[in-house]
Amino acid sequence: METSVPQEQQQPAPTKSRNLPWVEKYRPQTLGDLISHQDILSTIQKFISEDRLPHLLLYGPPGTGKTSTILACAKQLYKDKEFGSMVLELNASDDRGIDIVRGPVLSFASTRTIFKKGFKLVILDEADAMTQDAQNALRRVIEKFTENTRFCLICNYLSKIIPALQSRCTRFRFGPLTPELMVPRLEHVVREERVDISEDGMKALVTLSSGDMRRALNILQSTNMAFGKVTEETVYTCTGHPLKSDISNILDWMLNEDFTTAYRNIMALKTLKGLALQDILTEIHLFVHRVDFPSSVRVQLLTKMADIEYRLSLGTNEKIQLSSLIAAFQVTRDLIVSQA
Repeated sequence: METSVPQEQQQPAPTKSRNLPWVEKYRPQTLGDLISHQDILSTIQKFISEDRLPHLLLYGPPGTGKTSTILACAKQLYKDKEFGSMVLELNASDDRGIDIVRGPVLSFASTRTIFKKGFKLVILDEADAMTQDAQNALRRVIEKFTENTRFCLICNYLSKIIPALQSRCTRFRFGPLTPELMVPRLEHVVREERVDISEDGMKALVTLSSGDMRRALNILQSTNMAFGKVTEETVYTCTGHPLKSDISNILDWMLNEDFTTAYRNIMALKTLKGLALQDILTEIHLFVHRVDFPSSVRVQLLTKMADIEYRLSLGTNEKIQLSSLIAAFQVTRDLIVSQA
């Protein structure tokens, strides 16, 4: 009986990690685990090793490692026991109006921890969602308590952070990840989870995620769970994104069929595969750049497509906008024929 107790105690750990989403399960734990922006990481590492960490402002598109970077820094700075008392993390889901800045943030920043040397760390994730008043109040708090507290602001849009806060922080831009950086990390997850993935499936993952590591892992996990095999087709089906063959068919119908046939075929394909006109438009836009149209015709077509995209963003009727898109292509076809 005595030998079975430790086994029971050891079991919950793998079960717990198995149930985690892969995004959290494979989140980098140290600065060395992070795969991108080595110049930024080496600079931050230097700040930490020399004990001269300034206030930080990390910005850039989602899924590029901003939150992972600062959490890895915090883990390097503080031991597990100290973490709770030395780090305050606030997300956009927390209430972050002016009262929070004057209340919990102010009291956390203004109190010193006894028996511990070094500074505290306040992490304000998604700071671009903070109100103007809260940002103005934070300005004074940052200035007043620099001696024993460092602030790290994380946001997607730098323009939504007031200039006064920007000037108080050292800014680092996290750009979208390149495929060369993403593929090795995805391959590591594939090996660990024993995912059955094809080469075109990996390409599709990287293409659809557009440099967002979080999105790539989420698509990989959901495709694997839904289909058991990750190929180009299953990835596109899982995300509801149109396949390249679908786009080729749509273009072929719009340029070679009459209006009614093209409309009927595209509507049938949209209904069958649950495609959104916005996604179709984005993919067609890439094709238009590759197809050898006369420049004057291409300019007209792209202008019309831009108008349709704008109207779609305002929530207009998809059927009417689809008719408009087909009409634009049919006019283009007639122009090419007349110029030939």
